[in-house]
Amino acid sequence: MHDLPDDPAAYDEVLARVTEEALARLTPAGNLESPAADDDIGDTSLGVTALLALAWHRTKDPRLPEAVRRSTAFHLRERVYRTDNPGYPNLRTQHSGLPYARYVLAPGAHPIGDWPSTVWALLQAVNVLDAARGTARGEAHEAACGEAHEAGDWQLCDREQYDELLSVAHGYWRWLTEVTYFNPQAAANQAIGCVTGGLMLAAHLPEAAAGAVRACALRLYETEIRAHRVHDRGALLPPEHGGAYDNNYGPISLSFLAQAHRVSGEQVFADDGDELARYLDARLAGSGFDIGGPRYSEQHSAFESVLGLRYFSARIGADLGRYRGDTRWSRHAVAADGGLDGHFAFMLVWQIQDTARWHRTPSEAPARHQLRAGTVTVSFDERLTPALIEVAGTVVIPAAVNRQHGFGPVSEGHLLCRPMGRIRVAEARVTEGRTAGLTAKLITTPVVTRDHTLRHVRTLYVTDGSRLWLTAVVERLPGTPYLLGGLPYVTAEGDRLRRIAAPPEGFANAPAGNVRLTHPEPPDPTVFLSTSPTTQETAAFALAADPRGYGDPDEGWGHIVATSALEASPLADTPDDLHVFAIRYGAADGRPELRVERTAEGRLSIVTPEFTALVDEREPDPTVTLTVTLTEQVSSPAGADGSDPGGR
Repeated sequence: MHDLPDDPAAYDEVLARVTEEALARLTPAGNLESPAADDDIGDTSLGVTALLALAWHRTKDPRLPEAVRRSTAFHLRERVYRTDNPGYPNLRTQHSGLPYARYVLAPGAHPIGDWPSTVWALLQAVNVLDAARGTARGEAHEAACGEAHEAGDWQLCDREQYDELLSVAHGYWRWLTEVTYFNPQAAANQAIGCVTGGLMLAAHLPEAAAGAVRACALRLYETEIRAHRVHDRGALLPPEHGGAYDNNYGPISLSFLAQAHRVSGEQVFADDGDELARYLDARLAGSGFDIGGPRYSEQHSAFESVLGLRYFSARIGADLGRYRGDTRWSRHAVAADGGLDGHFAFMLVWQIQDTARWHRTPSEAPARHQLRAGTVTVSFDERLTPALIEVAGTVVIPAAVNRQHGFGPVSEGHLLCRPMGRIRVAEARVTEGRTAGLTAKLITTPVVTRDHTLRHVRTLYVTDGSRLWLTAVVERLPGTPYLLGGLPYVTAEGDRLRRIAAPPEGFANAPAGNVRLTHPEPPDPTVFLSTSPTTQETAAFALAADPRGYGDPDEGWGHIVATSALEASPLADTPDDLHVFAIRYGAADGRPELRVERTAEGRLSIVTPEFTALVDEREPDPTVTLTVTLTEQVSSPAGADGSDPGGR
């Protein structure tokens, strides 16, 4: 996302295109909706109005005031509903007469979407109100609004229309917070958006009413959003459609938190945004790819995530802008016919007004749930098994065997990655010398075999920034065990991601022989092949309990019994009581070398031509020490005098 130009000239160009399309579309009645739109429609004309109002402040185009007045009148006349929508299930009070916006215009057609549509309409309305009072919202917003109000600066609309729109916006707020149950879809992005709308609305209300709205907004955020946060990967997150995080809606929530902090100055929004941003940073591959979420596993937001990503990238010092958005929505929402859609226009308004700049370099702070260096990323899930592995733009996601998903040793059809006790993590990095940047993470997971025998899987990840060693050591296993090394999924090609049937040649190799790519048989809806033309999200929705658009693809994906997978056999010539598995990801010549020995002190020594890792598990918390291995010393983990042969 940070590759999109975001200087004032670029935004003026966007607004110029919006202006010309909107003026050509404007009907005699003042409608600015896309002719192709049939849902998400109740707020869209007013959204385009807000963009035209912002464009007028930047260009003073004389054609715009009349368009703003006519389109505002259209919304007030045709898109404000006061009679209850038949079948709407979330009313606390019936026949209130308060205004709301509809998701679908026909009575009873799809009332479930009216709550978020009303949130969106509130946000579009406050942006128009800001512009109508003589200024676009900025640092001096309230003072400038007050001066314009006293001076009677009503160039975009008259006082009567302003008062009517303000009354409707206040009515929207009351409908959202009094007439209906708050956040009925359990969608954090909608709920935080509502709170943000209330905070913005308060600036336009008389002092007593403003204080009440602001207090209500802050109370709702504390009791209905923060109090319901869920834990994932070490973070507390606002829940999204029944889960901790969604890689479409999560960055949108981040944008709402950014705007809430901008307009209110309340530290809680900054703190919660920082936590969500650090979580997102740990999830994302270096290329910006992410997968997973309780509603849209692979659909990514676009311009509507820029505000949050940019605002918090600067706050936490991380390159959040590497997030890969939907380029079809790179500047604004687009309707089915490719034309402008006003549904998320409020976010483009805020994005243009915000003065934060991108932070473009990776964070150097270690993250428990990520290992990242150069073009290598391992993003770990809550169990500290990889949620994805990316090396040089090629992504491998968890594979499935017997409805068990992840990476790790498989014994008698049982995947050994489900923790049965405390998970321990140790990290090491070479900070100087010719291999400075060599980074390692050791994860020790207690698991049980199919017969419920306890084992400890010690998985060591070591990267030099261009390749990744994954080595798993476990007490001797029954049967014919192997290492499940993931499902090859996508590769980055410029600004696009392409599904792949197999990893690039030489991408994955093992000391025991080349890694094999296996495919389960026979294909059926519970089997996912890397050669399939469909996506993980599509396959998951097909198995979800609810129809498309409401199902949980993470839950649906859990019903996948087997997938294509990279597999590797155990190494020979290892200590008799251990099984050792290893895969090296990343293009390299020849078969990699690796051996595991037990030192006289009882430590494990993992030796390759590139490094030696000493794993010490004699204490309650294991440690890992990285030592640069000189080629002529590959047989010894330490120098002849017992000193390290390189930096630690």
